[in-house]
Amino acid sequence: MSTPEATDIRVVTTIGHVDHGKTTLMDALLAANNIISSRMAGKIRYMDSREDEQERGITMESSAVSLRFKVMERLADGGSSPRTYFVNMIDTPGHVDFSSEVSTASRLVDGALVLVDVVEGVSSQTVSVLRQAWTDRLRPILVINKLDRLVTELKQTPMEAYHHLSQLIEQANAVMGSFFAGERMEDDLRWREERERRLARKKDAVAEQADALANDEDVVDFQEKDDEDIYFAPEKGNVVFASALGGWGFRVARFAQIFAIKLGIKDTNFKRVLWGDFYLDPKTKKVISYKHLRGRTLKPLFVQFVLENIWAVYDGVLLNPNPEKVSKIVSTLNLKIPPRELNSKDRAGLLSLIFNQWLPLSTAIIQAIIDVVPSPRAAQPTRIPKMLYPELFDAQVEPKNKLEKDLYSCDAGEDARIVAYVSKMFAVPTVQLPENKKPTLSVDERRARAKEARLKAEESREQSRAGTPSLAPAVTPSEHPAQDDSLDGLKEADETLLGFARLYSGIIRVGSTVACILPKYNNDLAPTHLRNKAHVINTTVEALYTMMGRDLVAVDSVSAGNIFAIRGLEGSVWRCATICAPSAAGVQGEHAEDWMINLGSVNRQAPPIVRVALEPAIPADMPKLIRGMKLLSQADPCVETFQQSTGEHVILTAGELHLERCLKDLRERFAKVEIQPSEPIVPFRETAVKAPDMAPPKTPGALRGTIHGSSFQNLVTFTIRAVPLPEPIADFLRGNLVVIKRLLADRAHAENGASVDDEDEAEKAATAGDILRVPTVRPEQFWDVFQAKCEEAGPEWARVTENIWALGPQGAGECLLIDSRKDQERQSLRKRLDRVKDAEAAEPPKDQLSRDFDSNIETGFQIATFHGPLCAEPMEGMAFFVEKVEIDRDGIKKEIEQNRMSQITGSLISAVKDACRNGLLDWSPRLKLAMYSCDIQASTDVLGKVYGVVARRRGRIVAEEMKEGTSFFTVSALLPVVESFGFADDIRKRTSGAASPQLVFSGYVMLDEDPFWVPTTEEELEDLGEKADRENIAKGYMDGVRERKGMFVNRKIVETAEKQRTLKR
Repeated sequence: MSTPEATDIRVVTTIGHVDHGKTTLMDALLAANNIISSRMAGKIRYMDSREDEQERGITMESSAVSLRFKVMERLADGGSSPRTYFVNMIDTPGHVDFSSEVSTASRLVDGALVLVDVVEGVSSQTVSVLRQAWTDRLRPILVINKLDRLVTELKQTPMEAYHHLSQLIEQANAVMGSFFAGERMEDDLRWREERERRLARKKDAVAEQADALANDEDVVDFQEKDDEDIYFAPEKGNVVFASALGGWGFRVARFAQIFAIKLGIKDTNFKRVLWGDFYLDPKTKKVISYKHLRGRTLKPLFVQFVLENIWAVYDGVLLNPNPEKVSKIVSTLNLKIPPRELNSKDRAGLLSLIFNQWLPLSTAIIQAIIDVVPSPRAAQPTRIPKMLYPELFDAQVEPKNKLEKDLYSCDAGEDARIVAYVSKMFAVPTVQLPENKKPTLSVDERRARAKEARLKAEESREQSRAGTPSLAPAVTPSEHPAQDDSLDGLKEADETLLGFARLYSGIIRVGSTVACILPKYNNDLAPTHLRNKAHVINTTVEALYTMMGRDLVAVDSVSAGNIFAIRGLEGSVWRCATICAPSAAGVQGEHAEDWMINLGSVNRQAPPIVRVALEPAIPADMPKLIRGMKLLSQADPCVETFQQSTGEHVILTAGELHLERCLKDLRERFAKVEIQPSEPIVPFRETAVKAPDMAPPKTPGALRGTIHGSSFQNLVTFTIRAVPLPEPIADFLRGNLVVIKRLLADRAHAENGASVDDEDEAEKAATAGDILRVPTVRPEQFWDVFQAKCEEAGPEWARVTENIWALGPQGAGECLLIDSRKDQERQSLRKRLDRVKDAEAAEPPKDQLSRDFDSNIETGFQIATFHGPLCAEPMEGMAFFVEKVEIDRDGIKKEIEQNRMSQITGSLISAVKDACRNGLLDWSPRLKLAMYSCDIQASTDVLGKVYGVVARRRGRIVAEEMKEGTSFFTVSALLPVVESFGFADDIRKRTSGAASPQLVFSGYVMLDEDPFWVPTTEEELEDLGEKADRENIAKGYMDGVRERKGMFVNRKIVETAEKQRTLKR
């Protein structure tokens, strides 16, 4: 097969909500390429290669296939000629647990087929995948699937269906419009800030602002952008109406071609009016708009020419079977359907046959892909700059060097720079690689072998009749035991890791040496820089494959613009990387050329939140489990594996279904040992509030939350006061954790050259059970906005920003350590960060002893906020004021002479930790629960059962909305993660499969119940008694976590004990 030109290639993915028909649509395209039978399309789900995918009926892993289609294209002289297109398709999962697979796929493609169920409409996951497509600058095509449900299930008339379809397209366009509006607001803010900076620079050079304004000749006007191209419109050809299971689909251009000739209108003109409020005047036979109706009730053109014809076929074949009508339809449409099929009792099969010939789905989809999705050569000038410069917001930029020139033009020449992006690694059983499979024989080869075997059998029979001994020695089973192909136990060769990649420029060949540029490589530094050298690894390309769904086809080379799998990266690439080489010959010599570049890492949509500790059933199998977890972490982009400080090996997954799949893979593929998982480890957060009926303060005569403490032999005494943070300050810190970490990272980089990567932050947040939010301020504005928030909170907090000593836990969180000591130099994080910016500013003098003890106090604060007093979970929303620190210098000198300084520092850290914990307990403590945002689509007859299941699991209904024109409700709820295990199965059982939830981690919500509450007032004692028989939910959660961590639990072992006695007494 000849290498395709970049202009003849299309790279597309299918995205959408779960069960909206993505894999079924892929079956129709595969059937058109003769990879599967057209009768099996929609039933076989060819792209679902895993056994559990076939059992559950949902996709769990993205898989790719390369298809070839021959299309007749019109020439300028009016003729037509065939042209072959190569379409690389990636089928992605729709379940929210596997949304990271969508992220990895969208980095590699230029367009997306966005599938939407016509009845369920635009759902939460549809919005998520549209946002991903918008971020990666993909060209979307809206595929409105399951159109047959409007006829068979909802029993809608063509007019009702038209209004329903109009509303659905408007919903999708509203989502796209919201993305556009958000981007334009950011552009406007950026333009204003740039203009203010420019004016400020001029003001320094020119005396007065007026002169600056007068001389401001180089002000760039704000560029308006047209949003016309971002919307879905059937007349533009970026909307396909389809029924993937039925195997049919169409665009309005298809019907425009059919009816334009009959009406005597040009098909291009008719296509523009076939969708929308346009009507056919029955008298003049002209198309008119709604303005010229003059009170007449005419049907829109789309209803009259499209929907009524489709409804007529359904009515004659399926709803009210009429053989005469069917025969007339077949003859009118000039279809070739055998009489045997026309007389068949299988009406659904006949319907599918008629539509497959009349409106083939593959034709509509492929034509839409060719028309809407740009080729790699046209797409890369728009998409590549966004990968190279994430802060860039121009549509296109000029290339700066040969590397960028080759990238933007998708150059496939021999001397072009090789740049490929590996978005994920995936594991394939080694025995399934093409080189390890037995070669498949053709029909002629099989016949020749069978003939040869028959001749040998006849010869042996003739020899036995003649009494001639056979020359072949007799083989006994004991001499040559059967070779067992299975690999017992765990061997290195069980699984092979391949890279899922796209080549952006150049030609890559088997055997060539390439450089793997890891995500932490810094494009701003030279390749020979010490920091970059560690992130460049040379490797040899062992094999290249074209992916064909569940099969791999080995190839010798891959040209620019194609999706491929690469072997040879195991041990070099962890999850994603950029593959570079100076030319098709590979890497030869030193890394001094400008051919290295880092295209960044993949951003995850759903952070992993479900964590489980694993251990093997047989302790001796622990090394196999550890290696299996390492393999799983590489092969799955949304899994985190690590070892806790307690020694437990923990796996983090995106949800319950994702966890089930990971455990199955560990048992059967990667570790091949029996595994015992723990109960899910759910993260909590600890905080405190001001309640109306609290116990008296622990320190008499002082403000609530004040705790006095001291170190060993009272050599260092201190006073710390704990106060709950006001809500505005806590919300601001929660929303801008990324900014805080970036400020601290810049400080660390300035002081010792260390740097923190965005990918590291995402991994740390996932490991800690946090969610990284989009910041509301820029780093340079952080302190000013924070000051405004503190002033808003009240006079007590007005001057807090200057005295913030540290943030916690782990240096950046929602807890503040505030230095409010009097008559001495105070610690200030803001001043320390400012000193880093201004290198000339010297640090104020302070003796070494005070500095050491200040460091110990900060360490105690960090430990306390990371392990709170309730159940050793991190704290949130607390401020700790250090009001007094006194040091007995004479006593410390004596201890230093006796070499006991370590006892003082250790005891001080412990004392500060205990003081912070006791300060929180002086208020009314609360637990914050990790919460799922839950979207459920259910019909009216099972709505009550859905509410019942949510209520039993302590969930809260947030909103419910009825889909107009249907009997379906979309219910939004908040559900505690700790109560969510088994929720999906429970809701499916209760509703007989009529409702299915989608769970997305949404943060932490406070449970407003004191875990230490006991009845105290007369009314409470009268209602509940001294034992407080009412279940304390917060205490139950707290005791559960404490028990899991091996901490003391105050629990009554004997509830109702009675002394044994005999009945006679």
